[in-house]
Amino acid sequence: MTTNVVPLPVHHIKKRISVVMVSYYTGPSLMESVSAMLADTDILELIIVDNGNTISARQRLWALVENNNRVKIVQGHDNVGFGRACNYGARLSKGDYVLFLNPDAVTEQGTAMRMADCGEGLTVPWIVGGNLQTVDGLEQRGARRAALTPMAAVISFTPLHKLPGFKSIHLENLPLPKKPVEIPIVSGACLMMDRESFDILGGFDERYFLHVEDIDICRRVKLLGGDVFFVPDAKVMHYGSTSKARIVKVERSKLRGFIRYFWEYTSHWWSKTLLVLSIPFMYIAIMGRAWWLSVRKPWIE
Repeated sequence: MTTNVVPLPVHHIKKRISVVMVSYYTGPSLMESVSAMLADTDILELIIVDNGNTISARQRLWALVENNNRVKIVQGHDNVGFGRACNYGARLSKGDYVLFLNPDAVTEQGTAMRMADCGEGLTVPWIVGGNLQTVDGLEQRGARRAALTPMAAVISFTPLHKLPGFKSIHLENLPLPKKPVEIPIVSGACLMMDRESFDILGGFDERYFLHVEDIDICRRVKLLGGDVFFVPDAKVMHYGSTSKARIVKVERSKLRGFIRYFWEYTSHWWSKTLLVLSIPFMYIAIMGRAWWLSVRKPWIE
């Protein structure tokens, strides 16, 4: 006797979601973020890539591993940069979906599954980003952004964006959409793709040590004909700037990332000339702010 088995619709099949979290001297928010992930039964596993942490933080992490087989810790490689650490964790993961989550980001229950559900109907390769919020519940800057060009960078990182006729790439002041929407750029602080998309993209470009790698990977998705979407009901409380690192060093890495990005995606001689001419303005905007902040508070903690 033959029995015909009718496969369940895709949305009825349990999605296997792996979370990759890269930590570098994150501070108290690390354990809060980890606890929120482990409380979410949709999460298959949590892979923590330890780029550097205090002895006490590492002891708490290893205590978690002893009591929870869903947690894996990767150590012994020093600080290899954000993108490279994300890729390493993703290649070790077993899920069909990979959520890259900052260690100072605390997700609501169901956030990861809502992101995976959104991705289910998108064109491969795809990326979806979560709705990053401040501790006060306001949408955080950077969660959704317009396309980035050298001119847009100059406008966005100087007071020019406050003048009539100029617009910042940051879209947090626009009304929050009621459903997932296509967007040029989402934040790497809470970013998901499926396994096929990760393999096609090769993960993050490891030439970016810290910052801009999320902008780059969103651009590559678009160039390959894929989709980038923002999911408004995938809520994540993001503390931001919790790692113990010198502000000037962090912002210098950001500046280098922008220069690399613009050089990579400008093809005409005149556009590369514009880039070279705009570098001093980006330097003043980014590093000037960093030096000012460093006088008040030398370390991001």
